[in-house]
Amino acid sequence: MAKRVYQVWKGSNYFFLGGRLIFGPDAKSLLISLLLIIVPVTVFCVFVARHLRHEFSSYNAGYAILAVAIILTIHVLVLLLLTSARDPGIVPRNSHPPEEEFRHDFSASVEGGRQTPSLQFPRTKEVIVNGMPVRVKYCDTCMLYRPPRCSHCSICNNCVERFDHHCPWVGQCIGLRNYRFFFCFVSSAMLLCIYVFAICALYIKVLMDNNQGTVWKAMKESPASVILMAYCFISLWFVGGLTGFHLYLISTNQTTYENFRYKAENRINVYDLGCLNNFMEVFCTKVKPSRNNFRAFVQEEEPRPPLPTTREADVEMGEDQRVKVEDDLEFGGDLLKISQRHNIEDIEADIRSRGSDVHHHNSSEADSVVGSDRRAPNVQADIRNSSWGRRSGSWEIASEAVVGVKSNVKESRSHVAQ
Repeated sequence: MAKRVYQVWKGSNYFFLGGRLIFGPDAKSLLISLLLIIVPVTVFCVFVARHLRHEFSSYNAGYAILAVAIILTIHVLVLLLLTSARDPGIVPRNSHPPEEEFRHDFSASVEGGRQTPSLQFPRTKEVIVNGMPVRVKYCDTCMLYRPPRCSHCSICNNCVERFDHHCPWVGQCIGLRNYRFFFCFVSSAMLLCIYVFAICALYIKVLMDNNQGTVWKAMKESPASVILMAYCFISLWFVGGLTGFHLYLISTNQTTYENFRYKAENRINVYDLGCLNNFMEVFCTKVKPSRNNFRAFVQEEEPRPPLPTTREADVEMGEDQRVKVEDDLEFGGDLLKISQRHNIEDIEADIRSRGSDVHHHNSSEADSVVGSDRRAPNVQADIRNSSWGRRSGSWEIASEAVVGVKSNVKESRSHVAQ
């Protein structure tokens, strides 16, 4: 049975609902984030907002306090799910390196007085972004050149477009496709903290007015309000500081990764389009569709033969040349025998036509030719042994053998003619 993409995924992600939801390897930390949001809001609704329902009689404003807290909490939880359970912009990895990027380096090594070519692979290359050259790196794990602003997350083991950082609180990488939801989640959590803190302070003020007491008496009467105010004050330092930092990053069109890594290098930010355009790019552009269809069936590729190494290629080339040399020598030897055989037949015909006076002379010539025919295998063996260790020039050796055959034929014919 064919498997789906999410079932054979090579990253460290977790999939749920048949590949519809994708989480990072630290998805369990998402449960802690959910508890840090749901538990305080539940305490607020039970011990604070519920007692304020009848404090504002006009238009039932007390119920609005409870409703706003619930709606704002649901809003934060939805943004958290959109940030954590979606593809952050993973670049699909290749099954083999891009062959068009291979190049031959003929100065790599020298063996036996000649240069041996070797396959080289450039680790970086330059692309043009907004009219400026940007260097991109090759990822050995994903076997691709990373797009600009892309980086490989060591936790998720994926290359992510516009990689910002890996957030353990949401259990997911923050990248091109979920950065908007991440910022909205952080800023909404900040607003929720401010709202809970403000309503708890209002409830203490109401208790002071109703009981005509001091702040301490009101705090003793509602300890839940004091605990929630302290919790929200501490949380504001985190979510509030994170919101302010990302507002700065958005206004300058940077990522957290770029800000921390390239800050000391004083690089020119080629992605900065101006403050207004930078905000428009993050919040007003359409979210790009995912490059991965995790529910698609896997299409098996035919196995690719491995590239031969330099030494293997040389050995194969040498064997081919040796075979060609042997074929050429055998062909040359056959030509020599054929030509000598024709010469002997011509001599015998000449002997029959002339007579017995020249019989002894011609027979000696025939014996010399036959002797040369008998010596031909030895010559062929000498030529073969001398050319056995040579790897190049097979056609030159063959041509020399054929020329030798032709010269022997001419000499024999001229000798007969005399």
